[in-house]
Amino acid sequence: MDASASRGWPARVPSMEPEPEESLDLSQLPPELLMMVLSHLPPRTLLECCRLVCRRWRALVDGQLWLLILARDRCAPLLLARSCPPAAGDAGPCLLGRFCLRRPIGRNLIREPCGGEGHCKWMVENSGSSWVVLGNMTTLTVAPANTCFVSSYSWCLKKQVVDLEEEGLWPELLDSGKIEIYISDRWGAQHNSNCLYRITVRLLDANQTILDEFSEIPYPIWRWNHSVYLQVTHVFSNIKTGVHFVSFEYLGWLWSDPYGARVSASSVIVRVRLS
Repeated sequence: MDASASRGWPARVPSMEPEPEESLDLSQLPPELLMMVLSHLPPRTLLECCRLVCRRWRALVDGQLWLLILARDRCAPLLLARSCPPAAGDAGPCLLGRFCLRRPIGRNLIREPCGGEGHCKWMVENSGSSWVVLGNMTTLTVAPANTCFVSSYSWCLKKQVVDLEEEGLWPELLDSGKIEIYISDRWGAQHNSNCLYRITVRLLDANQTILDEFSEIPYPIWRWNHSVYLQVTHVFSNIKTGVHFVSFEYLGWLWSDPYGARVSASSVIVRVRLS
């Protein structure tokens, strides 16, 4: 007799092992239904995981899946993707996937536009003590962080090159005439400093040949300026064939005091051309 029963305790009942549930095999779904299920997954998961499962899944991911995702978002990029699809080939579907992943239309493609994480994305040249990152003297609501790059004495230059194809665009779309590139920068001076500022933005082809250029040297800002910010903007609307890179650079020049030009909220934005 069980010892527990001899003491008046209820006998232990062996636990029942739960029956294994039958797993859902998505591969058994019809292609239309499987594509609908996959369309609800994040683009990174589709590109890095689902596309590697099997040939059938790869064919679905490389097919009309991305247009389905864009259609559900009801966004303008759907019209661009339909009217200017990537060239046929193995890389084409992946380009649409990168387009959905990176979302390059309407997003600022400049990294570290105001120095929130330092100079890591910028190429820096200078004849003084280089650039430093300081807090803004006045609130700049358009900046992702309340900081700015500040030049030192003499001249200081910063440059960043944006790879448009790496950001999710493709040659047929860039050459379509249906997009424009908007650039913007905000600059000012320390309250008690005199300084100059120059901006130069170039559109380059794959060989770094200059296709178009915008450059401007606004009037100097003199001391006792209340730390105001001025804005420089330009739109490249008639984009020449073959654009691959955007070179964005600015220069600050100071002829007195330790700090000069303050620069923040630099931006390069690809937009749908309305006309």
